[in-house]
Amino acid sequence: MNPHDTLALFDHQMRRHAQPDDAHATLHLDSGVLRQTSTRHGWNGILWSDLDHTTADAAIAAQISHYTALGHDFEWKLYAHDQPTDLAHRLLKAGATPEPTETLMVAQISDLPTTTPPPDGIHLHPVTHPADVDLMMEVHHQAFGTTATHIRHRLLTQLAEAPHTIAAVVAMAGPHPVSAARLDLHEGTHFASLWSGGTVPDWRGRGIYRALVAYRARIAAAHGYRYLQVDASDDSRPILSRLGFTALTTTTPHLFVVESL
Repeated sequence: MNPHDTLALFDHQMRRHAQPDDAHATLHLDSGVLRQTSTRHGWNGILWSDLDHTTADAAIAAQISHYTALGHDFEWKLYAHDQPTDLAHRLLKAGATPEPTETLMVAQISDLPTTTPPPDGIHLHPVTHPADVDLMMEVHHQAFGTTATHIRHRLLTQLAEAPHTIAAVVAMAGPHPVSAARLDLHEGTHFASLWSGGTVPDWRGRGIYRALVAYRARIAAAHGYRYLQVDASDDSRPILSRLGFTALTTTTPHLFVVESL
């Protein structure tokens, strides 16, 4: 895998020509910026931009105006190679709050282990019903200490309206959910993406995360996808590197809260 070419393909397919991530969302190209507008509970934000030092400030102001009129908070998903080079500073000056930086990592699925079993005492439970989403949210709360209502909304919407675009799984220790993860299948692209991976503290370091990556890689391969993509935290990056993922760049969500603008 050539990292430069793969990043260019990612930018083209997953950003510049992205598709809406739920049935209630629309995409619009405005002032050199591709934005998604969804419901208040959906994901609202900026996927891609083509700006320079003469156009950036006006484009940022236009997006703030758009989402403020709707009363929607939004995210500007900034990548390290986005232009101009001081775009992060301009977003901060406009009122954004940066979230922790993550690493965009990609692997060719044919190079990944896909038969890694879960550790003894763990079975993998596919998420197919709203009650299964409750199990995922229980894991998320224990793993990260947040309720993540937006993730719950997205999962329920995908399962109900586009089940062919998602494969989620919960790792169970008897009746207890201890880890969970999601795979998004991006139709018309070469990429499937890994999301919402988390393990409750007492079960970390036992190989569950690796088993969930393998589980999702098998599904992506069966659907004909070439690459797996993940925005990796500092905790998951070393594991993914050992599995065969390559770091391509970094991405930092910049959040705009309408009430504070």
